[in-house]
Amino acid sequence: MRDLPWPAKVYLVAVIAAAAAFIGHSVLTDGLVSSENLGVLLVLALLFLVCESMPTLLNVEQFAVSVSFSAALAAVVLIGPEGAALVGLTAVLSVRPGLPLIKRLFNGAQFAICGYAAGWVYQWLGGVSGVPKVNAFDDLIGPYAVATAVFVPLNILLTLTMIWLATRVRAMEVPLRGMAQFLLSYLGYGTFGLLVAGLWATVQSISAVLVLLPLFVARWALGQYHAQQKSYDATIAALAQAVETKDYYTRGHCRRVSLASGMIAQEIGMGLERLRAIRYAGMLHDVGKLGVPTKVLQKEGPLTEEEFAAIQLHPMRGLEIVRGIDFLDEAFAGIMHHHERHDGKGYPMGLAGDEIPEFARIIAVADAFDSMTSDRSYRGARPVEVAVGELHKGAGSQFDPEMVNAFVRALERSPWQPPRPVEPPPAEATQTTTKDHDDPTMPIEVVSGP
Repeated sequence: MRDLPWPAKVYLVAVIAAAAAFIGHSVLTDGLVSSENLGVLLVLALLFLVCESMPTLLNVEQFAVSVSFSAALAAVVLIGPEGAALVGLTAVLSVRPGLPLIKRLFNGAQFAICGYAAGWVYQWLGGVSGVPKVNAFDDLIGPYAVATAVFVPLNILLTLTMIWLATRVRAMEVPLRGMAQFLLSYLGYGTFGLLVAGLWATVQSISAVLVLLPLFVARWALGQYHAQQKSYDATIAALAQAVETKDYYTRGHCRRVSLASGMIAQEIGMGLERLRAIRYAGMLHDVGKLGVPTKVLQKEGPLTEEEFAAIQLHPMRGLEIVRGIDFLDEAFAGIMHHHERHDGKGYPMGLAGDEIPEFARIIAVADAFDSMTSDRSYRGARPVEVAVGELHKGAGSQFDPEMVNAFVRALERSPWQPPRPVEPPPAEATQTTTKDHDDPTMPIEVVSGP
């Protein structure tokens, strides 16, 4: 806990205190859980604990999700708010390897709060707590649906608030609009709780065993999605690394362009799927250089018109290389057109203004900014303030002013960390070019004739 920022510590204590207050109030007023509900509580707590101990990792460092909350929602129907809070509290006992006590306490407290709130709403809407009767089951569906709609968003809100206070990672680096798909899938998994409650009326405790299969299928589906995304990321990283082996001074350039592109995309409110695609496009924007002769990329001094034409073809070469990768989706447009200019003087097609795809307008700004703030063989890195000034200078001619302004706003919230200074390459290393077609302050020189 000593490593947490003080706002996160205050929030943690407040969440734990709130959970303790809810449970304490229940003990004083209702005696918590009746003896006839004790067996139900133990079965649901065990079901919750099993699922909570085997979560699925997401594409966010140290963040995982599980479908354990379905057991807490089942407790809303079978026991009531107090039982749902106690079932959620069992997250403290999770046997997940390497999970610190602080996280256990927070997870247990926030699940207890969510369970109590959902149970209170369920009863307020007329839902009856206890083993449902077959002829009265339809009456539970409405209150249960609203209780689920309270539990799931509250659970996500409490968790994301803690992440933000502890790490200053705003909403997992995902726009709020991009959370819609994740929220809807969680609401769907909440129906398993109603399934447990419904089965309990006929097979009682065996219902928890029966529902384990679909719960673990749901967990497997989440895991498959995560594994698929990791596979995609590895493919993109391998292609980007292949590009950067052609120039000693551009190591990390693709990753930084991807990061900057994502910052701009978030600032303009891009959705989750498009945000992922723009990051892929940023990683692969220069993949077409694999199709440009290395001697041209590394040539010192001015290029001939033929050599410069080969450089200008690299966006089209990039499209040819990645065309068969289906998951890139809209990234194709960013790769193809990231060297178009707002005034129509760019390449490969001379598009202007809104004719240029949005992805390409974003990458053009990110690409130029990283080129200016990185070391090159022909100059040192420019300060961020100088690079921002150059972006403003080129707004309306080379760059889309809207994307420049969006990037500047993003930089004000999340200051840019320039790459480490590049050590001179060893004597046996390949040559590096003395000019850079991505750097608006040091363009490649082109001469006519052979």
